[in-house]
Amino acid sequence: MVLVVLGYIASLVIGVSLGLIGGGGSILTVPVLVYLFGVNPVLATAYSLFIVGATSLVGTFPKYKSGEVNLKTAIIFGIPSIAAVFATRAFIVPAIPKEVFTVDGFVVTKPLLMMMLFAVLMVFASVSMIRDKRKNDATATGPQQFNYPLILMEGAVVGVLTGLVGAGGGFLIIPALVLFSKLPMKQAVGTSLLIIAAKSLIGFTGDLGKQTMDWPLLLSVTGLAIVGIFIGNLLSKKVSADKLKKGFGWFVLLMGIYIIIKELVFPAGTAH
Repeated sequence: MVLVVLGYIASLVIGVSLGLIGGGGSILTVPVLVYLFGVNPVLATAYSLFIVGATSLVGTFPKYKSGEVNLKTAIIFGIPSIAAVFATRAFIVPAIPKEVFTVDGFVVTKPLLMMMLFAVLMVFASVSMIRDKRKNDATATGPQQFNYPLILMEGAVVGVLTGLVGAGGGFLIIPALVLFSKLPMKQAVGTSLLIIAAKSLIGFTGDLGKQTMDWPLLLSVTGLAIVGIFIGNLLSKKVSADKLKKGFGWFVLLMGIYIIIKELVFPAGTAH
C-alpha cells in the first residue's frame, strides 16, 4: 500500500519535471511502474508510451501558443520516428524471446533485457541533463537549415529506442533539433514535446490487442502526470530551470545505477 501511494506521488513528480525542465520526467515512468506499482517491465514500457504521450501532448499546447513549436521540423523529424516506434512495438518487441541468452548459467530474460536497456538509457539521459547546454544555443543562429539525412536517421534511431524502452527520448531529440535543424533552444524543447506526443501515442497503438491493459491504473497515473505538468509550468516561472535540470540529472544517474545493480545482483524483487 505504501509503495502504491509513493507511486501516485511519483506520477505527479513525472509531470512536474516535464513542466519545469521540458523533459526528463518520462525517464522515471518505467521505474515507477515496475518498482512501485509492480507492473511487468515489458508492459510498463507500453504504459509509459501512453503516459508520456498524453502528458507531452497537453504540455505542447502552451508552447504552441507561445510560438515555441516548429511544425515543419516536427513533421520532418516525426515521420521516421513515428514509423520506427510503431514497428518496434508491433513487431520487434513481441519477437524478443522470453529467454534471450545465457552467460555462465545466468539467464538474460526479456524483462531483464528491457530494464537493462532502460537503465543504460537513463545513464545517457542523466549525462545530457548534467552537462551545460548553453553551447548548443550558439549553434542555433542564422536561417533555419535542415540536414535531412541526419534528421531522418536520428528520427528513426530515437523511434526504435522509444519503442524498446518506453521513454520519450527528449534528451536525444532536443540536441538533434538544435544541431541539425538550427532551432533555438526554446523552440527545440516545444517541438520535441509535439514529436514525443505523436510518436509515443502512435507507438502505444502497436500494443493494443497484444497486452492486457489495466486502464484504471494507466488513466490515474496519466491524470496525475498531467496535473503535474501544469504545476511544473507555474513553478518554472519562479525556479531556475538550469539548476533543477542538473539536480534532476544526478538523481536520474543514481536511479540508472540502482536499476543496473538491482537487476543484476538482486533480481528477485522485480515484477518479471
